[in-house]
Amino acid sequence: MQWGTVVAAAITALCALIGTYLSNRKSTALMEYRLKALESKVDKHNSVIERTYKLEGQMAEVQHTIADLKK
Repeated sequence: MQWGTVVAAAITALCALIGTYLSNRKSTALMEYRLKALESKVDKHNSVIERTYKLEGQMAEVQHTIADLKK
């Protein structure tokens, strides 16, 4: 076995590992960004749902009050 071949293979493997690591890091950063954006959208949606639920409760109370006044 020639040392030149071993060294070249080791350098190639090291470059491949570094390239894979950097690529995975970028992918992970993108996934984290997208997950945070999705969480923000879900929080906004949940806020709307909570407000709607409260409004429905208030409307039911108002309808009962109106019905009582009509009697």
